[in-house]
Amino acid sequence: MGSYEYRHYPYTRPAELDGGGGRRPVVIVGAGMAGPTLALALAQRGVASVVLDEDDTVSLGSRSICQAKHSLEIWDRFGVASRMVEKGITWEQGELYLHDKPVFRFNLQPEPGHKFPAFVNLQQYYVEEYLYDRCLSEPLVELRFRNKVVAVTPDGEGVAVEVETPDGRYTLGADWLVACDGVRSTVRHLLNLPYPGEVFHDRFLIADIRLLSELPKERRFWFYPPFHPTNSVLLHRQADNVLRVDFQLGPDADPEEEKKPENIDRRLRQMFGPDARWEHEWTSVYTFTCRMMERFVHGRVIFAGDAAHVVSPFGARGGNGAIADVDNLAWKLAMVLGKAAPASLLDSYCSERRAAARENILNSTRSTDFITPKFPASRAFRDATLALARDFPFARALINSGRLSVPTSQAGSPLDTPDDGTNWARGPAPGQAMLDAPVGREGGSWLVDRLGRDFTVLAFADQDTPLAGIPPGTTGVCIVGDGLARERYDARPGTTYLIRPDRYVAARWRRFDAAAIGAAMRRATGNG
Repeated sequence: MGSYEYRHYPYTRPAELDGGGGRRPVVIVGAGMAGPTLALALAQRGVASVVLDEDDTVSLGSRSICQAKHSLEIWDRFGVASRMVEKGITWEQGELYLHDKPVFRFNLQPEPGHKFPAFVNLQQYYVEEYLYDRCLSEPLVELRFRNKVVAVTPDGEGVAVEVETPDGRYTLGADWLVACDGVRSTVRHLLNLPYPGEVFHDRFLIADIRLLSELPKERRFWFYPPFHPTNSVLLHRQADNVLRVDFQLGPDADPEEEKKPENIDRRLRQMFGPDARWEHEWTSVYTFTCRMMERFVHGRVIFAGDAAHVVSPFGARGGNGAIADVDNLAWKLAMVLGKAAPASLLDSYCSERRAAARENILNSTRSTDFITPKFPASRAFRDATLALARDFPFARALINSGRLSVPTSQAGSPLDTPDDGTNWARGPAPGQAMLDAPVGREGGSWLVDRLGRDFTVLAFADQDTPLAGIPPGTTGVCIVGDGLARERYDARPGTTYLIRPDRYVAARWRRFDAAAIGAAMRRATGNG
């Protein structure tokens, strides 16, 4: 019996079946993690949306379990991140083994002074539940369960979506349609859009179990352990005393045989010993692909998350990448709908998030190639690297058991103003994510909490100074004195940053210049 109690959310008869409803600014297809996050981000900017999902409950199984700091910072704006941190398992330490001997340990967040930890392990069904609860309390978000999209008809001014329900079919008109409906995207198939990429043929077994004994809190990865001597094993702890165990099976494994409880128990008994006791939660055998659409924006139809790109699971880049997608999209789409920016601003969503997807696919593929070598020579290199790593630091740097998710770089974005040649020793450059730090008297608050909903001008000074002349609607934050924020931003009096709504740096200067800020702001909103 599983530890999670699945709720079935109520179906409500759509108004369109009775001649009501009307055209909507945004229709979102898919109520995984990305769809509700986008709906809440739009609602914060005054944009109403309808979220359609063919199911009436959260995802079956734990699925995406590693929620990264940058995702938690996004969810914190809606008031749900603290609930996730409280329920989840916070971890920063990891250990890698060769056979039964530890090779090295690592720390994901060695720097102190962040509001959120590097990662929280929390099953996807909890993340979705908390997002649903918040959506159901938001008047600008309408969640429609058991509403299945069966046809999509774009036109120059919007999209017509045909939806099937228990009470019959209806058509919903939208100015914009956003497909967050996963790797098997119905919207993508209905529009007959290609999804090119690479297929990896190795099979992996996920066994989520509730282990009735002391549980490790850290991430552990084994190469050739004695309990699974031919391949690798990954272990993560989750909420409710659930362990995620991934067994690499090889390309010739029979999925139906491997999923049989007696075969799973045999592997687990070899791993945990004769006295261990557990309960089964969820099991899956999977292969994976790395794919990416050629464009994420097709007229008035936009793709995000796994519907637009998918990576192998190593590094927790799938779910976290999807949340970053919709965070990038939300403010741009809201500005276009509010006629504060041209529709061409959405081209930057495509270019920036395709660049991010390429970065994630590159890192994910490198991890996959190390964990599952394709050729005898690459396996020999991998095994020699592992043998040397315990004694030689240079070899540890070559080990790749999953480069874990961090905010991707958007360097070269047409929205960002390049540095003017001034020397910067460190600090986030244009196209990089902002850095959190404690601020205020004795570090009593966090920089991420001081930023505005839209653009923020962040200035450093010796005394609190009004930021005169910044663009209307922009939040001004003045950081006074020495501290971790000043160090992380390579700041001295006069240093100024322009930070976008998705918390990426749009521009930076060594002195405050209202005219330069205004020009950078126009460029960052597509009005330059």
